[in-house]
Amino acid sequence: MTTLCSEKRTSTQPTLVIFISLFQNANRFFTEEEEIQLIIGHWVRTLNIKLGWIQDFDTLVVNYASTIFMLDTFRSSSKLLKTFFGHTKQVWSIDYSTFNDSKFICSGSGDKTVRVWDLETNKQIQSFHEYVNDVYCVKFSPYHIHNHRRNVICSSSNNNTVRFLDVKDSQQLQVFNGHTAWVCGIEFSPFNGNRYVCSGSGDKTIRLWDIETSKSLHIFNRHTNVVWCVDFSPLQSNNSDNNKNNSIGVVGGNGYTICSGSNDKTIRIWDIETTKQLITFIGHELLVMSIKYGSNELLNTILSGSSDKSVRLWDIRSGKQIQVFNGHTNWVNAVEFSPFLVNNDNEVGGSSNVICSGSKDNTIRFWDIRSNNKELHLIKEDDKEDNGIFCLKFLQLKNNSRSCYINLCYGSKKGPIRIWG
Repeated sequence: MTTLCSEKRTSTQPTLVIFISLFQNANRFFTEEEEIQLIIGHWVRTLNIKLGWIQDFDTLVVNYASTIFMLDTFRSSSKLLKTFFGHTKQVWSIDYSTFNDSKFICSGSGDKTVRVWDLETNKQIQSFHEYVNDVYCVKFSPYHIHNHRRNVICSSSNNNTVRFLDVKDSQQLQVFNGHTAWVCGIEFSPFNGNRYVCSGSGDKTIRLWDIETSKSLHIFNRHTNVVWCVDFSPLQSNNSDNNKNNSIGVVGGNGYTICSGSNDKTIRIWDIETTKQLITFIGHELLVMSIKYGSNELLNTILSGSSDKSVRLWDIRSGKQIQVFNGHTNWVNAVEFSPFLVNNDNEVGGSSNVICSGSKDNTIRFWDIRSNNKELHLIKEDDKEDNGIFCLKFLQLKNNSRSCYINLCYGSKKGPIRIWG
């Protein structure tokens, strides 16, 4: 049955394409406020709606339109904006958080410290020295922000523990003991209010922890070497009954999975509730250093980077490799699904997603997800100052210049943390 909504959506598509094309060519002549009013005015006229029809409608439209040309803007106008000095060895991990209207990044390093930086003042505001060896991963805890209004960092390190650190009070809140070797990657659950954390370890296992009870709930065993990286999936199941009951189970994770990357060269997917291994991806020739689940239209994909110098994209439904991206000349330490799109004028669909990778070869590379031969952009850093990219994070910071809304933060082998935008 054809509805008024579907008719209106269909009829506006050609108009929207023409408008966005014109907007892209003309946007350099408008201020940000003028762009917003121009876009809102067009949508109001086209859809014949009132501004009160949806909350924050103007913001949604601006974000939607801007992502279409964001990569070209980033590529043409981005530059080094900030550099944070303090770490004296490789920065293994960085994370970003907004708390009480302030923006922060945290970092974990081979110099045995966790540091916190204020992005408004560009100053280090906190450091933790409780570690006897490398800090491999740091994450701001969404659980503590949402439930306790506390800015807390979760960290993993070479002392076999997962620790929670309060930024304001400079104190340790919790310690998870259970792993029998160093703890590498950590990640928070996207369900049940971020109550759970998974961790990968040198003891070849993944553990699922309950933050409220500080207990280990599940242990996932099948890897034959170090588990270097982990990630939680978005909700995978399309079954309506399962979605209605996704709070049922030991941890309320029905429909969700964990993926893990290991020094045994494999990527594995696990059922959170049963701990069963569901899929094994085989293809990397050396250590798997970084993995990420896709989202939205890339929901059924996993991205990975390896010490075999390659970036690979995997299809969860078929259990097979989709693409392999070659170009790096050293280990690929970090991969990310970027927020960028790229225009593909000669292909059906018009645009495609962009992925990003950072390597020990001291480059950050952007790739067209549809083509393994299409390297879109390369950032090459100074070998003497950085000597390798170890971690990446996309941020959305306020930028006073009319360049790009997205910023790229990365940590290097020699310690500097830099932000491009």
